[in-house]
Amino acid sequence: MPEIPRRSIRTFVSGVRVILMREIEAYFDAPIAYIYASVFLVLSCSTFMNAFFLNGVLEMGPYFDILPFLLIPFVPAITMRVWAEDRAQHTFELLMTLPLQSFQVVLGKYLAAICFYLIVLAGSLPIVAMLLWLGAPDVGLIFSCYIGAVFLGAFFLAFGLFVSGLTQDQIVAFVLGALLGFIFVLSGHEKVVEVLDGLAPAWQVGTVLYESVSIMPHYEAFTRGAVTLSSTLYFVLMSAFFVWMNEVTLRQSKY
Repeated sequence: MPEIPRRSIRTFVSGVRVILMREIEAYFDAPIAYIYASVFLVLSCSTFMNAFFLNGVLEMGPYFDILPFLLIPFVPAITMRVWAEDRAQHTFELLMTLPLQSFQVVLGKYLAAICFYLIVLAGSLPIVAMLLWLGAPDVGLIFSCYIGAVFLGAFFLAFGLFVSGLTQDQIVAFVLGALLGFIFVLSGHEKVVEVLDGLAPAWQVGTVLYESVSIMPHYEAFTRGAVTLSSTLYFVLMSAFFVWMNEVTLRQSKY
C-alpha cells in the first residue's frame, strides 16, 4: 500500500484548520451563541441541583439523564446556521471557490461545532468539583458519563450539520434536526417501545428501533459506567455516516 506523502497530510490538516478557526470565530461573534449556552447550562445545572438537594446523593446521574432531551433543541439551534446561513447570505459559493476539498470544509465545520459543544459541556465541571469537595463520588462513573456525553453530542452535531446542508432556511434546518433528535431519543423510551410493539406485535417495530436505531441503550451504557466497544462503535460509525452524507450533499451542490 503506497505511503501517503506527509506534505499532503499537512496540507489537508492546514485546510481543515482554516475552516475550523473561521467557524469558531463565527460562533463567538454571534451573541445568540452565548444565549444558547447560558440557557442550556441553567436548565441542565438547575435540574441537577434540584435532584441533588432532594436525594442527597453524590452522583451526577440526574444531569446526564436529562442531557439527551436538552440536546434535542440545543444542538439544532447550534447547527441550523452552519450551512443554511452560508446559503442564505450567498457566501456558500465563495466558500466553495477556496482551494480546499469539500471534506476539509465539512470536517472543519464539524470540529468547530464539537469545540463549541465541549466548551458548553465544560460548564458542568464545577458540579464535579462540588461533589469532590463534599465527599467521595464515583470518579470512574463520572468519567464514563462524560465520555458518553461527548459521543452523544458529536452524534447530534453530525446529523445537525447534515440537515443544515439540505436547506438555506434556518428554521427548516432547526425543525429537521429536532425531529431527528426526537426519533433517536424517544425511540429508546420504554413506553414508546411498548406502544409501537403493541401497534404491530408481529413486526415488533418498537423493539427493532430500540435495538438498531435509538441512541438510548448505547448512551445509557456509558451512564452506568460501562464503556463498551459496541456502544463506542455505534456513536463513531453513526457520526461518521452523517459527516460523510454531509460531504456528499455538499459535493453534489457544487455542480
